[in-house]
Amino acid sequence: MIRLILALFLFVCAFKSHAQNANSVSAEEMEKIYEDVKTPYKYGLMMVPNDREHKMDCPTVFRKGKDWYMTYLIFSGRGYETWLAKSKDLLHWEKQGKLMSFGDAGHWDDNQKAGYNALLDIKWGGSYGVNPYDGKYWMSYFGGKEKGYEVEPLSIGMAYATEPPSVVQEWKRLDKPVLSSVDADVRWWENRNKLFKSTVIEDKKRLTGHRFVMYYNAVGDSLANNKKTRWYERIGMAVSDDMVHWQRFNKNPVVHHPAGITGDAVIQQIGKNYVMFYFGAFWQDRKGSFNRFAVSKDLVNWTDWTGNNLIESSEKYDELYAHKSFVLKYKGVVYHFYCAVNKQDQRGIAVATSKDLGKSKVEFVK
Repeated sequence: MIRLILALFLFVCAFKSHAQNANSVSAEEMEKIYEDVKTPYKYGLMMVPNDREHKMDCPTVFRKGKDWYMTYLIFSGRGYETWLAKSKDLLHWEKQGKLMSFGDAGHWDDNQKAGYNALLDIKWGGSYGVNPYDGKYWMSYFGGKEKGYEVEPLSIGMAYATEPPSVVQEWKRLDKPVLSSVDADVRWWENRNKLFKSTVIEDKKRLTGHRFVMYYNAVGDSLANNKKTRWYERIGMAVSDDMVHWQRFNKNPVVHHPAGITGDAVIQQIGKNYVMFYFGAFWQDRKGSFNRFAVSKDLVNWTDWTGNNLIESSEKYDELYAHKSFVLKYKGVVYHFYCAVNKQDQRGIAVATSKDLGKSKVEFVK
């Protein structure tokens, strides 16, 4: 009996070791990915608000035909709305119009509608098109009923459109949130009534056992020493098979750090690896924000990059914050879009590139 138990123990240990090795990402792979995705040349601001009262945030970039499109957020003081811009070269952008607007009907999301296109082609250097599902294009968003800057409660909803996402249109929305802090399955790390940015991709290999995967960040307590402490922001997962009904996946966040913010995941597939671009704040010497990445082979277990930041504050236009990535590769050039904030708290959208493409002439309103 003892021999049998010992044999079973050794088998389990060997199986776990094999599974861990199968899902691990080597230091050599991490370094190779860093060399592929790094963007040392800051082109500068591409889009800025027309005045000091409005702030731009959170770019999502996709392609339709020969043109590029960007959904982004505008904060007006009342809350967030979602807008669309268009470009022919990924550097010069024209505002097109609004996609999700404020409401006054007493809905749960009347004053906050911060949207992010779902089901993009995530292949590195691929088409960057947006794929429909069930005859609709989809957008996840965080919404809320209170006026102001990210006033709780904030929950995650789903919006959809039958026209292509390159068309200026008011997107329809499901009647209620798909994830909120009052759900029965809410996790310990998202219990502070603030669920933020979400990214939805298709899990074509069913690595999670489901068709769709959502990465989202939320505010919650720390469980250090079994005591609730100050809030932290972390990235977790949810899964779905129909884009409407979502359930949380795993009890713990998939990417997080001992302090501050880990948030705003965006996924690209580079070879056999999945790369999560995200931003961190207030855990490198407890100050500033910066863009980094983690890598996974199964969409669940992530190896965090521990080398240099991809983007950090270095210029007048991003000297307060440089954060919130969207990264793509096109015709051999990597474009790293991000939210740039100066010391006057003006927010615009900037880009850094893997090759020197010159300098932008766009500036904040003085």
